[in-house]
Amino acid sequence: MPQVVVLFNLKQGVDAAAYEAWARATDLPIVRGLPSIGGFDVYRATGLLGSDRALPYQYVELIEVDDMAQFGSDVASETMQRVAGEFRSYADDPIFLLCDKLG
Repeated sequence: MPQVVVLFNLKQGVDAAAYEAWARATDLPIVRGLPSIGGFDVYRATGLLGSDRALPYQYVELIEVDDMAQFGSDVASETMQRVAGEFRSYADDPIFLLCDKLG
C-alpha cells in the first residue's frame, strides 16, 4: 500500500507549541478518521543520528494510504480542504513524497 511522507519546517514566526496542539487536536484525528487511511502519524525531528549538523526538517508525517482513489475523494472534501488550509498556514513549503514499501 502506498505511503505519503511529508517533510516540512514551520513558517517563520509560527509557534511550535501552537502547531503541535493543532496537529493533536485537529490534524491527527481527522486524517486518521478518513476511510482511505490505514495510519497517520506526525513526528517532531530531534536530531541527526551520529551528527550534530542542523536538521533539514523539523517535522515528518507518515500517511499510510489504503485506497488511493478514495484518498483523492477524501482530500477533496470540505473538511479536508479546511484542514489542508490550516496546515498550509503552519508549514513552509512542505514536500510530499509518494512511496511504495519494498518489503
